[in-house]
Amino acid sequence: MPRKQFNTFGLKWTLNPGPFNIKEHSIIVVMAGVSFSAAYATDIILAQIAFYKQDFGILFQLMLTISTQSVGYGIAGMMRKFLVYPAAMIWPGNLVSVTLMNAMYETEAKPDPTVIGGKMARYKWFGYVCLGAFVYYFIPGFLAQFLSVFAFATWAAPNNVIVNQLFGGTTGLSLLPITFDWTQISGFVGSPLIPPWFSIANTLIGVVSFYIVGCSILHYTGTWSAAFLPMSDSATYDNTGASYNVTRILNPNFTLNVEAYKSYSPLFLSTTFAMSYGLSFAAIASLIVYTYLNHGKQIWQQFRNSKTEEPDIHMKMMSKYREAPTWWYMGLFALMVALSLVTVLAFQTNLTWWAFFLALAISFGFSLPIGIIQAITNTQIGLNVLTEFIFGYIQPGRPLALMIFKTYGYITMSQALSFTSDLKFGHYMKIPPRTMFMCQVVATTLSCFIQVGVLNFALTNIKDVCTPHQEQHFTCPGGRVFFSASVIWGLIGPARIFSPGQIYSGLFWFFGIGAILPIIIYFAARRFPASPIKYLMAPLIFGGAASIPPATPLNYLSWGVIGFIFQHVIRRKYFAWWSRLNYLTSSGLDLGLAISTLFIFFAFTMNNVEAPKWWGNNIVSATMDAQDTAIQKVVAEGAHFGPNVW
Repeated sequence: MPRKQFNTFGLKWTLNPGPFNIKEHSIIVVMAGVSFSAAYATDIILAQIAFYKQDFGILFQLMLTISTQSVGYGIAGMMRKFLVYPAAMIWPGNLVSVTLMNAMYETEAKPDPTVIGGKMARYKWFGYVCLGAFVYYFIPGFLAQFLSVFAFATWAAPNNVIVNQLFGGTTGLSLLPITFDWTQISGFVGSPLIPPWFSIANTLIGVVSFYIVGCSILHYTGTWSAAFLPMSDSATYDNTGASYNVTRILNPNFTLNVEAYKSYSPLFLSTTFAMSYGLSFAAIASLIVYTYLNHGKQIWQQFRNSKTEEPDIHMKMMSKYREAPTWWYMGLFALMVALSLVTVLAFQTNLTWWAFFLALAISFGFSLPIGIIQAITNTQIGLNVLTEFIFGYIQPGRPLALMIFKTYGYITMSQALSFTSDLKFGHYMKIPPRTMFMCQVVATTLSCFIQVGVLNFALTNIKDVCTPHQEQHFTCPGGRVFFSASVIWGLIGPARIFSPGQIYSGLFWFFGIGAILPIIIYFAARRFPASPIKYLMAPLIFGGAASIPPATPLNYLSWGVIGFIFQHVIRRKYFAWWSRLNYLTSSGLDLGLAISTLFIFFAFTMNNVEAPKWWGNNIVSATMDAQDTAIQKVVAEGAHFGPNVW
């Protein structure tokens, strides 16, 4: 950067105040991280435009995205003394970034010739891993796509329904979870080299118990008319097995036409989709009980002793910087609340002002217990189903209002914890708190404009975007789940789906199961303190695999296998290598994959360059698993399955 000094109204400044250092780099990392993750509000816009064929215009899109992304700052400011300052709140995900930053700027690194890669500088190791990941992804991502979902059993029997349901990796249970693609391993769940092994193990217990065993039993006993439906996908179906035609039950103002609904069909879900809702009920109930039993005293003591607690080494080093005052956070919070109210009331969203404030209250109330879980295990329990459940009962028949309520009720909390995690990263890197606040706010606001622009560009310029069989796989799986949820919870409403006497009423039992299991684990761990029971966490068992669907057991099981190797085997037997290079390996794999994905998109996809036509690329779309057609029974012409009255 030029060293020239400028003078603006008497204020002297320069683009190059001194040598580039690790703190400046860390600030860039925070700003990039804030911008990198997709804004949840873009799913609302996507569902509106692509699925509901409704568009309020660019002004609404910007106001909604900015307000939903930034309203969580107020909660983050209040959570600092509980989730940032205590040493026990480690935030494992930050350790990767901290390790990488230190590796990049270390000048006197001692080599360790006793481990693989120990003779080279840590940053050089990171570079080699990144380069290798970049080059390698061209194989499963473009040249030999069968390596991505290596479901060889389905290739041998591409038209066998049971084989595709059990061994398929796209819409099946993936009983042989084999993949050679880092996208499949980390795409939905994140890198398995980050969370501690006990966290991974708890998630795997939930996947195997409920999705592999539970869904197999439910599906093949015909529960929920499963024989007429797929084993695992995120779509919604009518009583003929066809995709649910939402337009048939919509009024012109996008509310539910009850008579049309009664003459059309009840709504049906794939087995794993239904199971995911039951597990969400259990996760919320278990979270409340678990937090009370295991962290209730800690939270109360932290609240009482926040002014007198002995600071750890990080707090002592940070004390030389001026803290960002709470009124900064609360002032921004008030501004974003005002912008939010204008957004939901000035446009035809059908969301009332009191429902908006209820959503904010839900976010605030769950931020602390969920934040504790995430700060310890690197896993966040989502509030999406809880918010859908509440709004679906209090104001049914309003799909757009539900999507907005869910965003303010869930993403406000999620964003608050994301900001809190960044504050902990700044805590580790000794970045002045006021600088952290400003860089977060600027990056968040700027990213909203960019994301809305990119989304509109994609919807306008990518052919057949968001259709199930789009050639470059721009099928919008997240947006499709979002749309399906708006139909289930917002348009039709949970009372017509989950209440007593309805098709999926049995899922309500998961509330009780979720409340009881943490109590059993708590007292069992106290009775047998030396046993592995003490590592069980009910919220993770129920909620760790919350991305299924659109994720599949393949994603979680392969993630768990790699996590076991690195976070258990290597960490125990080769701790010197693990402590030196594990997190850098994770960063290198993620960055190499990201760069390779972007290269393939801009070099090939945007220029209509197709992947080579050969068996290894053709087979991936030639099975019932890939085509989402692995269904045991087909409805006869003019017939239907399920109840006759709904």
